[in-house]
Amino acid sequence: MDSLLSIEQLSKSFTLHNLNKHINAVEDVNLYLKEGEFVGITGKSGSGKSTVLRCIYRTYLPHSGHIWYHSQRFGRIDLVTVSERMMIELRRFEIGYVSQFLNVMPRTTARELVRHAIVEMGYDTDYAENETVKMLEHFELDRSLWDSYPGTFSGGEKLRLNIARAMVKRPRLLLLDEPTASLDHGSKVKVKVLIEQLMKEGTTMLGIFHDLEFMENLCNREYQIKDGKFLMADRQTNLTPH
Repeated sequence: MDSLLSIEQLSKSFTLHNLNKHINAVEDVNLYLKEGEFVGITGKSGSGKSTVLRCIYRTYLPHSGHIWYHSQRFGRIDLVTVSERMMIELRRFEIGYVSQFLNVMPRTTARELVRHAIVEMGYDTDYAENETVKMLEHFELDRSLWDSYPGTFSGGEKLRLNIARAMVKRPRLLLLDEPTASLDHGSKVKVKVLIEQLMKEGTTMLGIFHDLEFMENLCNREYQIKDGKFLMADRQTNLTPH
């Protein structure tokens, strides 16, 4: 099976002008995901894990290398060089991203955030409302918060909403950047249930986790990152690749 995503010799660095310092975040990263796989990335904080995901989502522009993606809409494309307009289309219809942080437009309620994620894919408002209710109920977000602004939410509530907004779209490729970082055990279980459901439906995932127990029996393969370089982990999970 051809890879849905293939990263070749990806490098990204940053210049801190105020400190007159140059930092190599990741260097010569090579990684692949076959369709339907869940691949995990582990490593210490600051090792470059999130940088890789942000390069795929194109919130960071790599300095060198290629990120080949088999798009339903556009065929095989390099996410490093595609236009901004094309990236917007991919984020809307094919590629999802969950981070630890919730960035939203002011004066937008939790219900509106999730519903808009579905409507922008072309679904009608009735379907969008039904799916929104299902997702908010799954994550047990208190009904009194549904029509409130997320700025008033706790960290865990914001994270649950962020995950709900990304997962409700059922993207082809889902990038997960520490999605369980500030969640209690019960909420982590609900995230895992949805991940397993999306995997059965064919979503391909690349996830960063500090919680190695959460990853157990979930990932097909694991990469370890150290000093900006990727290595295939020795520990293999028990999940059979799709």
